[in-house]
Amino acid sequence: MRRVMILAILLAVGSLSIVAASFQQPAANAPKVVEVEKLKDNLFMLKGGGGNTAVFITTNGVVVVDTKNPGWGQPILDKIKELTPKPVTTIINTHTHGDHVSGNVEFPATVDVVTHANTKENMAKMAPAFGIAQQGTPTNIFTANNGRGMAKRTFTDKMTLGSGNDRIDLYYFGRGHTNGDAWVVFPALRVMHAGDIFSGKNLPLLDKNNGGSGVAIPDSLMKAYNTVKNVDSIITGHSTVMTFNDLKEYSEFNREFLTYVRDGKKAGKSIDALAKEWKQPAKYASYAAPQEARVKANVEVIYEEIK
Repeated sequence: MRRVMILAILLAVGSLSIVAASFQQPAANAPKVVEVEKLKDNLFMLKGGGGNTAVFITTNGVVVVDTKNPGWGQPILDKIKELTPKPVTTIINTHTHGDHVSGNVEFPATVDVVTHANTKENMAKMAPAFGIAQQGTPTNIFTANNGRGMAKRTFTDKMTLGSGNDRIDLYYFGRGHTNGDAWVVFPALRVMHAGDIFSGKNLPLLDKNNGGSGVAIPDSLMKAYNTVKNVDSIITGHSTVMTFNDLKEYSEFNREFLTYVRDGKKAGKSIDALAKEWKQPAKYASYAAPQEARVKANVEVIYEEIK
């Protein structure tokens, strides 16, 4: 019995480590350096401190997509002041994770915050960092700030903000990284922000606790590819700017992984065996080599989904 209990604890700690490793928060005393990459005259990508942030300068103000880890809201605001004197009017969060939403609480309370409906629900229950409650800390960063930074408006399938050159289209194409992954399109600029449903060329994090799905993600990615038109560039969640062809390839990559797990389970193979035997196909040599823990976690999520 004692050995079983120890094993259970080790497995729980291992699972927690997988999640935490996916949202690594910089050391509190490290300099908060925001790097700027100009994509268009009025669209910038801010890197560092968490997920990639988009800054879209409109006629009447600034729209920010994702606000990074705790403590990075003010550095984002400071960098925006170097780009434009216009005020921030709107925040769009692509999903619930702490390295994409925590900076919300440092923006003025008057700023409109827009998310998918499921993301608002996930934000309402999230813990302060990486979904992990810590001793002596409040259970929710938004509760700790009296609701500041929480979503004020939500959408389910599609929503349009602004018009003309300032227009932004928000889409939801189904579960993937979470159950609230928003796609943010700037039609006049032919650019889209995908958040972490397309974080880069890698094996994705499937956050089942927030509705993520390894069965649905290939279809969600392909639906985005087939639905959104006239987009050339995609801001990824954590990597470089990608192309629309990269998105199609990423859908195929995830579909092949799903097929591998489905066929393996049908053949009677265990989760451990499938995780150990999987090799990243040679045609995806440019993709980041996944950690063994990520491979096993994704195999397990899919294995359970296809019961």
